Amino acid sequence: MPLFGSHLSISGGYFKAAQAAAELGMDTVQIFTKNNNQWSGKPLTDEDVERFQGAVAEAGLSLPCSHDSYLINLASPKEELWRKSLEAFVVELERAERFGLAGVVMHPGSYVDSSEEEGLRRISEALDEVHHRTAGFQVQTWLETTAGQGTNLGHRFEQLQQIIENCRTPERFGVCVDTCHIFAAGYPLATSEEYESTMEQLITAVGLDTIRAFHLNDSKKGLGSRVDRHEHIGEGELGLEPFRHLVNDLRFADRPMYLETKKEQRDGEEMDAVNLRVLKSLLQSPD
Repeated sequence: MPLFGSHLSISGGYFKAAQAAAELGMDTVQIFTKNNNQWSGKPLTDEDVERFQGAVAEAGLSLPCSHDSYLINLASPKEELWRKSLEAFVVELERAERFGLAGVVMHPGSYVDSSEEEGLRRISEALDEVHHRTAGFQVQTWLETTAGQGTNLGHRFEQLQQIIENCRTPERFGVCVDTCHIFAAGYPLATSEEYESTMEQLITAVGLDTIRAFHLNDSKKGLGSRVDRHEHIGEGELGLEPFRHLVNDLRFADRPMYLETKKEQRDGEEMDAVNLRVLKSLLQSPD
């Protein structure tokens, strides 16, 4: 069975996210290791790390990860922003490594007013330097599939393939597949045939072992819309079938799958709990 989790708040302490995951009956958790809309963050203390790791161990969580700051753009054609982004991503890996996280999920970047090729080149160049400066780290860089809004890169599987192949340390990479994003980018998932075709394209591009995690989100917008708007599981344009295919795909049985749906309550119940229950209801017993 996949490892189900969610992106949970670190308000009140990093350990709170792990405790909340346990209370929801989850197997894993995704966090920010700092404010995601600020360049700098408070230095981590030994207590921060020890309490988080203790809560993860007590809850029995596997493969916790983080998501990097939304300010980072490693594809930027502006030298100042590119350098600032590079330095910030080094810090993201340093913080995640200290927590003992499995990966740092990151949006590849947006080429703005340059070109797709130049943007992809800039990302690989930045990540080569980042990985050189964090040599020996266990935490991986998890490139996230994107919806392709504007000039965002990562909406075609071949773009992720190019980034990885143009770097000197391909072993430092993983890919995090967002169901909403790939659907919005134009990859169909509804029928078993469509799902299999999309996954085969993904595996051909990046390799099965490189697919390290999933973000489980339904989509408010339709196939190929190139618009990134998450919806609760089964309540958007994807519907339930794509999730049924995914959670029963034995190729991904050991992968962490994190919800990134809206944090709200319905009839007094957290929607994370509702979404988790829906996902588990789709699991089929092995023959």
